[in-house]
Amino acid sequence: MPVVSLKPGYSGPVRDRVENFHGAYLVYVHWEGHLNFCSAITLPLPPTTPFAALADEILPSLYQADPGWSGVDLAAARWTLDGEDWSPDRTLALGEQGVGHKSLIRFWTA
Repeated sequence: MPVVSLKPGYSGPVRDRVENFHGAYLVYVHWEGHLNFCSAITLPLPPTTPFAALADEILPSLYQADPGWSGVDLAAARWTLDGEDWSPDRTLALGEQGVGHKSLIRFWTA
């Protein structure tokens, strides 16, 4: 998403370029509809991260503080990737499924 400065002639270093994260992408993840988490969490993830690792290890470590997390079934969740409906494949890496630098993954649970 391009950003336009309100100050004419402004220029500065772009610090969130993919080259600055040693092979990782910044990936935004948001569990929609849960007030304990009002916005997306930014994760530096290599594009080779399997979706299964995100679902089984990373997301539980972030969201287990919510009392409703223990009943979450991510296999039944609704997912979007960058605003489009998405059906993640547990066996594939994030990069293989179109997740890129500064992608937004959103999910809804029952």
